[in-house]
Order: sequence, then structure tokens, then C-alpha cells
Amino acid sequence: MVEENWHEARLIPTSGINGADEQERRATSALLAVMCAVREYGRSLTKPFGAPAGAVEAYIEVPFMLGESRLYPDGLIRVKRGQKAWTALIEVKTGGNALAVPQIESYLDIAREQGFDAVITISNQIPAVAGQHPTKVDKRKLRKVELHHLSWTQVLAEAVMQKEFRGVADPDQAWILGELIRYLEHPRSGALEFDDMGESWVAVRESVRAGTLRATDKGVTEVAARFDALLRFSCLTLGRQLGAEVVPVLSRKEQAEPHLRTQSLVAGLVSSGQLAGAVRIPGTAGDLVITADLRASTVTCHIDIDSPREGRPTTRVNWLARQLKNAPETVRVEAFVMHARGPGAAELLRVVRENPSALVVDPAREIKSFRVANSVAMGSKRGRGRGAFIDSVLAAVDVFYIEVVQQLKAWAATPPRLRPELTKDASEQDVPPSLVSTALSSQDGAEEPTPLEPVATAD
Repeated sequence: MVEENWHEARLIPTSGINGADEQERRATSALLAVMCAVREYGRSLTKPFGAPAGAVEAYIEVPFMLGESRLYPDGLIRVKRGQKAWTALIEVKTGGNALAVPQIESYLDIAREQGFDAVITISNQIPAVAGQHPTKVDKRKLRKVELHHLSWTQVLAEAVMQKEFRGVADPDQAWILGELIRYLEHPRSGALEFDDMGESWVAVRESVRAGTLRATDKGVTEVAARFDALLRFSCLTLGRQLGAEVVPVLSRKEQAEPHLRTQSLVAGLVSSGQLAGAVRIPGTAGDLVITADLRASTVTCHIDIDSPREGRPTTRVNWLARQLKNAPETVRVEAFVMHARGPGAAELLRVVRENPSALVVDPAREIKSFRVANSVAMGSKRGRGRGAFIDSVLAAVDVFYIEVVQQLKAWAATPPRLRPELTKDASEQDVPPSLVSTALSSQDGAEEPTPLEPVATAD
């Protein structure tokens, strides 16, 4: 028999999934079971929600009475540590199914009546801001019960990071976590990636190109929110590959009031036709900024890096060029000088390599920072695949990180060196200390100074 045609037995099979209900039930059961079996993974998912560090218990389709109705939340998680117990209800959606506000509010009511701590929703919806919930529920229901959300992309990213980078102590548990990763990566699991810019994408894109877009137009806010969700998805996928916590860059006000971020995106889209955002990657020289220009149909990634604080202007330019030796020659480099506003001198990398002084407009002015940028063609389609906006942004981020960002290191001043220790004069080594009239001083050099020539005097 030909073994190549045999299917390896899987702990969580994807065969036999018929319909959305079966898909949700299997995904819920698989995830909760692995959270119980793999202690590190269960802890990584529940810790951000305030759960104690303890054993995880999980149940599916637990019945509860709410008034005269019997409801069945998809799951329940309980974490115990000593006398303390933390309990959360779980609501799961797979595929393109969206979370329903009435259902979530009912589970919040159940959690309040039962004295539970939280309700956690899991779906393919990615909120624009980390920690924000993709639905709008009655805030009065959140007075005693917390509401949290996990996207399937985040669940998968956390599993990969735990297994491949943080590690799992028990080999059998690591294998179990690997089986969950295999399952979630399968198309039939219902754990989908970010794949749609929304129904209003085409209309907004065409209005931007025509110069007729207004902030009050239908769908503008949705497109802005979807772009932020795309940045969040990019952070999760890039972090999964790097094993690092990649996060969108937001101000404190934007984190506290997400609508301010959306308003800023809408304003930029109307005024300049651009959608822009930044992501922060640990250990890099700066934030990676992504700008999608819908008028020019380009996606530009750039990073700002501080210039060395010593050396001539051309020396500082060469310092940057050496780090970009493997970057494409079409990368654009811009130099900013001290006490100056507006754009600086900019040239393509191939010009800078041959002539570093091309970025030096005035040798007397000190270069304070550089900007390294690369632009690619922007996709226009709302979905995924060739010619799609989402894929063009994700590809631009990955390529720019590989070719530029991971090559750059921030400048650090050379640490000061100790002066060589001074040695005693050979003529004084055999002289008793009480007879020596001089001592070594920090003002003495490494070598004794040459004695002055005697001055000739007239007879």
C-alpha cells in the first residue's frame, strides 16, 4: 500500500463538520479542553482578564435560567486558586457569523445573577483597538460583570507564541497545543483571518479618488475602523512570526476613547486621502508607520531613526547606509537637521550609497534624524487575494520589516575608557617612601612629559 495517501490521525479532526453549529461546538470544546490541559496556554489567555494563577476548569453548553427562558452559553471557564475562584461565561462565533448584542446582554444578566466575574466572546471580528469590544452593549450591564473579547486570530497567535517561543514544560502538553494550532489553521475550523474591508470600501475608495469624500458620507467611519482592525491583525500575524508582542501605537486619549482615533482617521481620509497608523515592535530602532494613499494608490512604510550625536554629517549618513547594505536601492532616505521644520533632503538609497553628501544640504547644520521609507503599489479589492488592499498592506509590512527594520540598530555613544594606570618611575622604586617628594596624580599622562630644555643665559 502507498503510505503517502494515508491520513495521519489527529487529536482534533476537521472532518465531519456539518454546519455552523457543529463548527462552533467543536471549536469551543477543543479550545477549552486545551486550555485545561496546557497550563501555560490557559494562563496566557485568562491572565489579562484578571483570573488568578490556578487550575482551569471548563464546561460547554451549561444551562441557565433567565426569567422563564433556559439559555445555553457556549462554555464556562472557572479558575481556582486557594479560596479564590474566577468564573466567566463564553460565547463563540465562527466563520462569518457576527456576535449578537441581545445574546451577549442575556449572558451578562446571567453572570450578574450567578455572581460570575466576566463574559468572554470569541469570534473572527477584530476590534480596531486592543481591549475594545466589537459590539455596543448597554453599559449599565457592565457595572458588576466585565465583558472581554478574543479574536480567533489572537487565540491562534497566542498558541503559536506559547508553543514556539515561550515554551511548554511538558512535551505531551506541547503536542496537544500543536494539535490545536493545526486545527485552527485549517480552513474548515471556522477560525478565519481578516478578509474584508467592508461593504463601503469601494464607494469610499472611489470618492477619495474623485475628491468628493465628506466626513458625513455613509461608510467612511466603517472603513476607518476596518483599517485599524487591519493594523491590529497585522500586529498579531507579525507577532506570531517574531514571538514578540507587536501592538498598534495609540495615544493615551485614543486608548481611553477609541472614537477619537476613528475621527482622526476619517479626517485624514477626507483631507489627504490617506489612512495611516503605526505599530511598535519590541527591540526595533523605531515604530513602523504604514500609510495607505488611496489617491496615489500606494502603500508606504517608513521608520524614523535618530542620527548619531557625533561625527560629520557625511559620517552620520554613512553610518545609516552601512546598516542598509541589503536593502533595495529604491528605498528612500530623508535627513532632518536640527532646528528645522518641514521635509528634509531626500534621495534614493542607490544615490546615497554613491554620494553620501547628497543628503547634506548645509555641512554646518547638524543632522538629527533619518527617515527610511519604501512605497509599493496598493491593491484595490475589498477582500483577499491578488490585487486586494489587505494583502498589499500585509505584504508591504512584512517586506519592509525584513529588508529595513530588522537591519537597523539605534546609535549608542562609545563608552568612556579608563586611562592606562600610571607606573612609578624606575629611579624612585628603590627610594624609601619618606624621601619621595612627588606622587602620581590623575593629571599625569600615561608617559612622563619630556623635560624642558634648559634656557641658555648670557654670561
